[in-house]
Amino acid sequence: MIRIVGTKIRKLREEMGLTQEDLATSVELSSEFISLLELGRRSPSLESLSRIAKFFDKDIAYFILEKQESFDSLLKGDKLDSQAKRLLKKFRTYCDDYMALEEMTGRQSKLAPLYTNVTAEKMAEEERRRLDLGNDPVSDVFSLLEQSGLPVWRFPIPDEVNIAGAFVFMEYKQMAFAMVNSNQSRSKQILTATHEYGHYLKDRHNGPIIDNPDIFIEDYITLYHGREKYVQTFALHFLLPPEKLKDFIEKDLRSKQLSLEDILYIRRYYQVNFLALLQVLKKLEYISLGRFKELQKRDWEEYEDALFGSRNAAITQGRKARSLLSARFVSLVWDAFRLKKIAADKAARFLHMNREEFLSFSGK
Repeated sequence: MIRIVGTKIRKLREEMGLTQEDLATSVELSSEFISLLELGRRSPSLESLSRIAKFFDKDIAYFILEKQESFDSLLKGDKLDSQAKRLLKKFRTYCDDYMALEEMTGRQSKLAPLYTNVTAEKMAEEERRRLDLGNDPVSDVFSLLEQSGLPVWRFPIPDEVNIAGAFVFMEYKQMAFAMVNSNQSRSKQILTATHEYGHYLKDRHNGPIIDNPDIFIEDYITLYHGREKYVQTFALHFLLPPEKLKDFIEKDLRSKQLSLEDILYIRRYYQVNFLALLQVLKKLEYISLGRFKELQKRDWEEYEDALFGSRNAAITQGRKARSLLSARFVSLVWDAFRLKKIAADKAARFLHMNREEFLSFSGK
C-alpha cells in the first residue's frame, strides 16, 4: 500500500507540474518527507494523507485502492479477438520474464522523467538533450529506449491481428514495456518504437495503448485520440531534428528541390520510415503537397535497393518466427545464470537455444 500511495502522489504532482518542494510547502510537510513517500520508504499518517488528498481534491481511498493491472484490463475487454489476446499473453510472459531477471540480477531499470505541459516538439528537443544525443541520427533506437527504461519486445505479428505496436505501464511495479511488430520494415519498427516511447514519456499513467498501422498514416491519425498525433509529432522530431535535417540538406545536397534519389539518400542516412520522412519534408517545405501525394504512391523500396544495395528491410516474416531479443535481455539472462538464479534449461529457453548449444557457449 505504501508504494501505491507514493506512486499516486508523484503522478498527481507531476501532472500539475509541481516540484516536491512546491507540494511540501502547499501541504505544510517537509520536502524530504514527500520524497520518502514517493519512493515508498515512509508510510503517511492519516493526517498527512488527508492534507495531500485535500490539496489534490481527491478522496483518501484514491491513494489506497489499486486499479486494474494493464494486461488484465486488456485481456478482459471485448475489443480484441482471441488471436490478439493470445499475442498479448505472450507479451505479458516476456514482461514477467524481464522483470524477474532484473530482480534476480539486481539490475532494475530506472524510469525516464514524465513530461507535462510541453509541446511535442519541445519534448523531443528536451529528451534528445537529456540523452546527450545532439542532432545526430540515433544509431540504435531499440537499445537507447531500453537504457531509458522502455524495453521493446519485437515479435512478428500476423497481418490479420492489425497491431503495429503497443505500450503498457505496470504502475505499482514501476516498469514500462513496448511491443513492436517485427514483420514491418526496420525503418517502420524504429518509428513504431519511438511512437511508443512518446506514450511512455507522456501517457504512461493513462492505461495500456494498442496502436494499429493506421496510426502512422497522416490522413488517418486525426481520427484517433489526440495523444496519437502528439506522440507521432514527437517521434518525427526525435528521429529527425528539424534544424539538423535542414542543415544536412542545405550543406550536403545544396538544393531545395529534392529528387526521389535525394530523399532516399536522406532516408538511408537517418534510417527512418519513407512516408514519415515525406511528412517532415512537406512540413519544412522541401516538397510541395502535390509532390508529397505523388511520392506517396511510388514503389520506392526496390528503387532504393537498386541505388544503394539491399538492407534486408523486412526483418522476419511468418507467424512461427521468434521474437528479436534485445542485447540487455540477453545480458540479464547470462547474468542470472552466472549468479545461479536460473538453470541452464531455462536460460537456453530464454535465448531460443537448445541446452547443449547454450552449455557450449557457457564453457560448462
